[in-house]
Amino acid sequence: MKDILVAGVGNIFLGDDGFGVETVRRLTERPLPDGVEVVDFGVRGVHLAYQLLDGYRVLVLVDATERGGEPGTVYLIEADHEPAEAPTGAPAVDGHRMGPDAVLALLGALAAGTGGRPPERVLVVGCEPAALDEGMGLSAPVAQAVDPAVELLLRVIEENRKPGERADRKASPCGSS
Repeated sequence: MKDILVAGVGNIFLGDDGFGVETVRRLTERPLPDGVEVVDFGVRGVHLAYQLLDGYRVLVLVDATERGGEPGTVYLIEADHEPAEAPTGAPAVDGHRMGPDAVLALLGALAAGTGGRPPERVLVVGCEPAALDEGMGLSAPVAQAVDPAVELLLRVIEENRKPGERADRKASPCGSS
């Protein structure tokens, strides 16, 4: 089983929904321990679900997250330990409209069908958006939240890494939106 996957998700063409993509882009500029993979999945939720079948101990999703706070508020959320089961009779999967809940539900169905294992722990680093309208670029409060979110991610990685891992390599972007 691999160690930690940090997955940036979101649509850069919907304003603050690009938070996850921009945050993981900046995270790739920082030194990270061995065993940490950072990927910009953008709107490719199905790709994320299939990659998780490779087996990761910890998944950290980075995304815009509406929770009713002030725009730019950064959240650390512990997701349910087990992914929800995909509802029966659900419509076909829309790979461009899959939020974290849909990815985890799809992962549960895929894992059951393939014998794969979902992550032991799922965390979400989210940011309260100000605007999710069509258009590129983050709003001012969300743009200001990116660096604090990167610092939070570095703490989360440190707290969740296996003992004995070195923290002296740079991340390399493994995907693009």
